[in-house]
Amino acid sequence: MEAHKLLAACSRVAASPPPRQMLLIYHQFHSCSGFSPGGWKRKMCSLKANFWESMRPGFLKNSASNVIEPLDVEQEEPLPVEFVLAEKTRQDGAIEQIIFSTGGDVEVYDLQALCDKVGWPRRPLSKVSAALKNSYMVATLHYVLRSRGEVVDNERRLIGMARATSDHAFNATIWDVIVDPSFQGRGLGKALVEKLIKALLQKDIGNITLFADKTVVEFYQNLGFEPDPDGIKGMFWHPSY
Repeated sequence: MEAHKLLAACSRVAASPPPRQMLLIYHQFHSCSGFSPGGWKRKMCSLKANFWESMRPGFLKNSASNVIEPLDVEQEEPLPVEFVLAEKTRQDGAIEQIIFSTGGDVEVYDLQALCDKVGWPRRPLSKVSAALKNSYMVATLHYVLRSRGEVVDNERRLIGMARATSDHAFNATIWDVIVDPSFQGRGLGKALVEKLIKALLQKDIGNITLFADKTVVEFYQNLGFEPDPDGIKGMFWHPSY
C-alpha cells in the first residue's frame, strides 16, 4: 500500500485503543531517503543509531542483574527546535518550505481542521487541548511560502503533527501521526516520525512505542518498529459493562 494511503489511517488517540490496533516497539534507525516528487529537497537526513540490543534485556525475564547504560547518541548533532526539513523553488522565484518544529504551541482549531482533512472523527477540543498540553513532545510540520526572504501573507500552515507522551526517563509512546493529504506521498510522514524519534533519543528515552492500525503496521516496520518483540504483547483494558 502506498505511503500516502497508509498515513491517512495512522494511529490516533482514544480513551481505550480498539483491539484492532497493535503495539509496536521501536528498535533501530533506518537511513532516510530524500523527497522525490515535485523537486522537493531534503535538508537534513543523517540518522543513525542501533540501541535495540542495549535496551532489549529490560523486556526479558531474569534480567534483574542487567544495568542499561544511557544511550550514546552524542555522535549526532542535536536537533534544533526548528529547522527547514525540505524546500522547493518555484518558477516565480518564491520558495516553498516545510518547517519541522518541536517547539511552540499548536492551535487546536488548526489541528481540528487538519484532522477533518484526513477524515478523523472529531474529539472535544478541551480534551485535544489537554492532550497537547500534557504531551512530553509535540512535533509539527508547517508549510511556509517565502518571497525574497519574507513570508508571503504571513502564511504558516499546519500540515503535519505527531506527539509523544512519556515518563521523562525510560518510555515514550507516539500518538496522532497525521499529514495533510495534499502533502502526502512526499516522505513527510516518514521524516516526521524519524525526527521525533531522534529528538526522543537525544532526551535519553530509549523505549519508544506506538499503537498502529493493522493497515499501517508495515509502514512503521519500515521505520524500525517491531510488533511483539520477544513475545511482548500490548494489553488493553475495556470496561465490562
